[in-house]
Amino acid sequence: MQEIFDKANAVLAAINDAKPATAEELEAFRIQYLGSKNVLKDLFGAMAQLPGDRKKEYGQLMNTLKAAAEAKYEEQKNSGGATQQKVDVPDLSAPGYSLPLGTRHPISIVKNKMIDIFARIGFTVAEGPEIEDDWHNFTALGTPQDHPARDMQDTFFLTEDKQWMLRTQTSSVQIRMMEAQKPPLRMIMPGRVYRNETISARAHCTFHQVEGLYIDENVSFADLKQTMFYFAQEMFGRDTQIRFRPSFFPFTEPSAEMDISCFICGGSGCAVCKHSGWVEIGGCGMVDPLVLENCKLDPAKYSGFAFGMGIERITMLKYQINDLRLFFENDVRLLKQFESAL
Repeated sequence: MQEIFDKANAVLAAINDAKPATAEELEAFRIQYLGSKNVLKDLFGAMAQLPGDRKKEYGQLMNTLKAAAEAKYEEQKNSGGATQQKVDVPDLSAPGYSLPLGTRHPISIVKNKMIDIFARIGFTVAEGPEIEDDWHNFTALGTPQDHPARDMQDTFFLTEDKQWMLRTQTSSVQIRMMEAQKPPLRMIMPGRVYRNETISARAHCTFHQVEGLYIDENVSFADLKQTMFYFAQEMFGRDTQIRFRPSFFPFTEPSAEMDISCFICGGSGCAVCKHSGWVEIGGCGMVDPLVLENCKLDPAKYSGFAFGMGIERITMLKYQINDLRLFFENDVRLLKQFESAL
C-alpha cells in the first residue's frame, strides 16, 4: 500500500520539477502525463488494490497529481517557457527573383494579324457561342438531319437528341449575323471549334478558325477571288499567287478550295508543298441561296461569298511548324521563339 502512495508522490514531484524548454519537450510532457496512454492511468488503476479507508486519500492525491500536470502544461504553453522551434527568417532586404517576360502565343499572333488584314478592307469582327444548337450549326447552313454532309464532321453532342453541341465551325456565327442584321454585311468570325478527331501531328479535337462573310447586292466570285488574293499577299508576301480548285461545301455554291503558291520555294517544289508548288489554306464559295432564305434574306436581291481558314494551318505554314500538338503544350521554349513576331 505504501509503495502505491510512493509511486504517486514520485510522479507528482516529477511533474512539479519538470521544465520543458522546447516545443518538442513540452509535447513529450503532454503525451507522458496527459496523452491517451499517459502514466497516470496505471496509477488510477492501482486504487483497486487499496483498502476502503485509504481510497479517499489516494483519490485526492491522484486528482492533485492530474491537476498539477494540466497546470504545468498550460503554464509552460502560455508563458512561452517552451521556446518554439527555430524558424529561418529570410533576408527581407535581399532582391527578389526576376521573372522572365512572357510572350503571345503564335496562334494569337496569327489571329490578330488576320484580323488586321481584313480590317483594312472593311471587315469587322463578329463572335458567337461555342455551345450551339442544331439550327445554327447545321440545318440553317443547308445540312438537315438526314444530309450526308453531316458525316463530314464528327461532332461533340451535348444532348441525346443531338439538338445541342460544341460548334464544329464558326459558320454558325454567320447565320446569327444574317438573322440579326440586314445587308450589307462584311465581317470575319474568329474562334475556337471542336470536332471528335484523333489527336495527331496534323489534327486535334479543338482548333481555331477564321471565317468571313460578305453579303450585299451584286457580289460576285470575282470579289471573293480578289479578297483572298489580297489576304494571301498581305500574310505571306507580295509574290504569293492564289488558285481555286472546285470542291463541295453544303452552304456555298459554287465552292472551291484555296491554294497559295509556296512561299518557301517560290513554287519550284519543296517538302512544305510536297513538291507541288502549292499549299492549301482553306475553303470558300458563293453563299447558297437556300442559306439566304433560311436567314430571311431575299436571294433575288442579295448575294455573297464566304470563306474559312484554320488559324493553326496558317500558323504552321507561316512559321514552318510541323506538329499541331505543340500549340497546346504551352512549352516556354516554343513560345519564346515568337518574341520578335509581336
